[in-house]
Amino acid sequence: MITITTPRARWSAQPERAPLQRRLLQVLVASEEGLGAEDLAEISAGWRKPLDALVENGWAEEFRETLLPPVPDSPVPVRLNPEQQQAVETVASAPGFSCELLFGITGSGKTEVYIELATRILSQGRQVLVLVPEIGLTPQLVDRFRRSLGTPVVALHSALGDSERLAAWMLARTGKAGVILGTRSAVFTPFRDLGLIVVDEEHDSSYKQQDGFRYHARDVAVMRASREGISVVLGSATPSLESLYQAQRGRYRLLELTARATEGELPRIEILDMKRLAANDGLSHPLLQAVRARLGTGEQSLLFLNRRGYAPVLMCYDCGWIAQCRRCDARLTIHRGQQRLRCHHCGAEQALPTVCPECEGTRIEPLGEGTERVEASLARLFPDARIIRIDRDTTRRKGSLEESLRRVHGGEADILVGTQMLAKGHDFPHITLVGILNVDQGLYGSDFRAAEFLAQQVIQVSGRAGRGKRPGEVMIQTWHPGHPVFAALRNHDYRGFSEYELSQRSEAGYPPFAFLALLRAESKHKGEALDMLEQALDRAPPVPEGMELLPPLPSLMERRAGYYRAQLLVRAQERRVLHPFLRSWLEGIEKLPLARRVRWSVDVDPTEMF
Repeated sequence: MITITTPRARWSAQPERAPLQRRLLQVLVASEEGLGAEDLAEISAGWRKPLDALVENGWAEEFRETLLPPVPDSPVPVRLNPEQQQAVETVASAPGFSCELLFGITGSGKTEVYIELATRILSQGRQVLVLVPEIGLTPQLVDRFRRSLGTPVVALHSALGDSERLAAWMLARTGKAGVILGTRSAVFTPFRDLGLIVVDEEHDSSYKQQDGFRYHARDVAVMRASREGISVVLGSATPSLESLYQAQRGRYRLLELTARATEGELPRIEILDMKRLAANDGLSHPLLQAVRARLGTGEQSLLFLNRRGYAPVLMCYDCGWIAQCRRCDARLTIHRGQQRLRCHHCGAEQALPTVCPECEGTRIEPLGEGTERVEASLARLFPDARIIRIDRDTTRRKGSLEESLRRVHGGEADILVGTQMLAKGHDFPHITLVGILNVDQGLYGSDFRAAEFLAQQVIQVSGRAGRGKRPGEVMIQTWHPGHPVFAALRNHDYRGFSEYELSQRSEAGYPPFAFLALLRAESKHKGEALDMLEQALDRAPPVPEGMELLPPLPSLMERRAGYYRAQLLVRAQERRVLHPFLRSWLEGIEKLPLARRVRWSVDVDPTEMF
């Protein structure tokens, strides 16, 4: 917080020809303790420049004061069931460094375990770091921790300004903040006496920084805990296969929560075969009937579709033209509300045409469905229903996500439509139906992690159903109901799925049974990135046993944001072999002439392969 005080010896004089300066000065003189930025903003939105003039001319003095966030008067302690209590005792009894994988089904009360552990650490005068994958989860978890701990909980994420971020760092560094709760970059926060690190939803790919300074916050958290000699808890209902493998090897301790902490049971899952069902804007008849039934009983429904916009394709039915991005090998997405076509890869946009630019025909129609189209279809089918759409387009304005979630919790919504923003960690006690649309888009992805990501996403969003007293139901629409992943999903058997998928990874020689590094290059000139990687391959030092360098290839999306991209994959059986090789190789790559004209990078342990 910024506060300003005025030297009272000079209050009788007034700045000439500056009415806003005079107004600010009068208010400052009347204030006994000075004013903060929010107080000044109520006087005038343009208070900064007049105030700077007052400070420069000696009328006012400015100093900074870091304030702790408020805490409730009466903390509400958590109540633990035997499984939760056992998990807490196991972590609390660990001497020095330990890494625990808290594998708890959705709704099993992992947050309560975190809070009880934090309570014990705070009672020792030490501090706690809690990492979450998304900014959208931060407000509700901050509120949960504040209410239960009765201590200041400071949020730290990318939406904060520089001064707010600095204030959070100072509160942690001086020990004034007992708990720092933030997204991936919060893992680098300085602490006076850190006693525990928690990584919630540890499987989430948002923990990986994909550009610039590349790192995985989960792995940094484990390394930091090791160096600090403290415990780190990795929590998830769908742990990453890497973490499960570490637990199998005994490097992590596996703690399991097998039952929901509330009265609710896991929802019943039904697989809908779309080859046998007609669909209305992507909505099958059984799913619509289930939504209608919930509207009649006052229960809430959630429809999940991980594709925003109105439709992913705009096509001319006269000549076959399809709207393509000029800067990417991708199609433009229709955003009908703004009458725009937008690329979700580079952000380019243009007006939505009324005639085909190729043949001037008028039969240009959308193909496929996005959240905007599903919302419009539901509004037409259920005109009296209160529908809330939650995706990146509807939550751009600051505070809009919190307002939408407040309405959902307050019973002011009947149907939610949203993307993966709704799949993580939210507790909606009134939702009894979850419908998952177009699940097949993640089924046969080119990434070897495609099946894992799909299973995690479906299980996470399915876990939003039936968290209250009423039973939940999940309906998954698919064109491939016989795929092995659906057998596991139907039975809530993520453990069985993970064992099958690990066996497939072992046979194929992919992580966690091998270690990868991806050398990426991109250039505005076609072929140049590939040429640079060919030169890099030619300059590679001798490849040690147990390592292979695959030939350079164009990226799956070769052109993105105006750049042509290529990549070269390095695979090693042991990490201790991989890193020395990369260090030696990079010295040679930096000397290549093309390396100065082409943007390139090395990503160790990549989570995205395109």
